[in-house]
Amino acid sequence: MKKYLWLSLVCLSVACSSEDNDNNTPPTNNGEAMYFPESNTDVWETVSTSELGWDETAKADLFSYLEEKNTKSFIVLVNGRIAIEEYFNGHTATSPWYWASAGKTLTATLTGIAEQENYLNKNDKVSDHLGTGWTSAPLAKENLITVEHLLAMSSGLDDAMGDDVSPDNLIYKADAGTRWAYHNVYVKLQDVVAAATSQSWDNYFNTKLKAPIGMSGAWIQSDDLSVYWSNSRSMARFGLLALNNGKWKDQQIVNASYFTDATTTSQNINKSYGYLWWINGEESFRLPQTQLQFPGSLIPVAPNDMYMALGKNDQKIYVIPSKKMVIIRMGESADGENFALSDFDEQLWVKINELIN
Repeated sequence: MKKYLWLSLVCLSVACSSEDNDNNTPPTNNGEAMYFPESNTDVWETVSTSELGWDETAKADLFSYLEEKNTKSFIVLVNGRIAIEEYFNGHTATSPWYWASAGKTLTATLTGIAEQENYLNKNDKVSDHLGTGWTSAPLAKENLITVEHLLAMSSGLDDAMGDDVSPDNLIYKADAGTRWAYHNVYVKLQDVVAAATSQSWDNYFNTKLKAPIGMSGAWIQSDDLSVYWSNSRSMARFGLLALNNGKWKDQQIVNASYFTDATTTSQNINKSYGYLWWINGEESFRLPQTQLQFPGSLIPVAPNDMYMALGKNDQKIYVIPSKKMVIIRMGESADGENFALSDFDEQLWVKINELIN
């Protein structure tokens, strides 16, 4: 049986203590300081792959593979500096593209910012912010669902009902916290944040996350989903924030302890899932649209400490703390339409390892 299942679409889709500021930026390679690009500029420091000691002969093979697999952009950051930035198949540095479900991690991050600013707590009942009746579950069951359950995909609502998140389509399946299922109900977090802050989702996002790290892009409504579109460097900026545990330069954008929770196992059912982030190197994993459990790591050939934002048709943010590295891939599906993970992840990492090891 194929290890990775082909899956359908779910989504096309601040301050902290000085102790957090001091202790939660990853150490750098060879004493080199972590670099952050300035906002509203195209200037971004680079480092050559030869300086990094990478195998130059493997680079051409990697680029050929990426182009063959319908890639539009591929960026590698090391210590925040651009080591690789390539565009393929007519895409350019200014072309927008959709994040798909990789954008779930934006929602998780903004939820953490709202908690940091005391607008909400992840242990709050969702109904504390949206009112009762936001699902069709019995009231006692609906009131079991917390903000954290939406972050961890453990709401207990029936994932077989499709993307529609109207109350009639949010049906009780199991008690919250007892069942993991990849479900579009996570998008209700955006309503929770909007209600808690008394601001629109877009305004709070732009003010608290987009502007501080210099991202471009916008949330675009598509059917029942609000999907983030941006250029590839904006995705790389967010990946750099993730590499630094929610810190950008000297500003803790989102509490480092929350970000650690987001990128480690959030529940005991799917060990490879955090708060809308996928986690490599765990003992087992589950995938969307199945209740099967698979042994081993999501991408065995990739670093065990890697965490990932993964979206439909192979939108990728790989964050690897041990290598101080962020890798971005945007494009069409590499082989066939898929939900988040595909065989492409493992084959791509074979090529990456040939380059960097």
